[in-house]
Amino acid sequence: MVKYAESPSASVEVSIAAAPAVVWPLLCDIELPAQFSEEFQRAEWTSDGPAVGATFQGYNKHPAVGEWDVTCTVTVFEPEQSFGWRVGDEGTPAAQWRVDLSEADGGSHLRFSATMGPGPSGLTPAIERMPDREDEIVDSRLGEWTANMQRTVDGIAGLAEAAS
Repeated sequence: MVKYAESPSASVEVSIAAAPAVVWPLLCDIELPAQFSEEFQRAEWTSDGPAVGATFQGYNKHPAVGEWDVTCTVTVFEPEQSFGWRVGDEGTPAAQWRVDLSEADGGSHLRFSATMGPGPSGLTPAIERMPDREDEIVDSRLGEWTANMQRTVDGIAGLAEAAS
């Protein structure tokens, strides 16, 4: 059973035949995932970034929900290693996202992870309307996240390898 209050997470990984120095600029381009994701549409910095504490606005679209935007704050920024951000409030984010990059086998290893909640999100109204289906709602959303995250890391890998 998957409960939203337990902050479930998803992650994907990919090996890339390119050095971290080639991959890193792609990870810091907050617009780039829009090329690969079916949901994420675009983003724009609202303060100087990327850097810890910098903010950006993310714009999304989903057939069941429509369009919405979120305020994101960079929480981790370690060049050529990690880039993370939260959606919403510091104490109760709606979600937290992170990419971790390391050198591996003459290339790079990229891990993209995300955690739901614990703060309210777009899932909250659906769960409140259908509490008996919470597990199904959360599991379905994690599946959507995972598919979009995999498309994103695969796309980044393709771009990085073409540039090497």
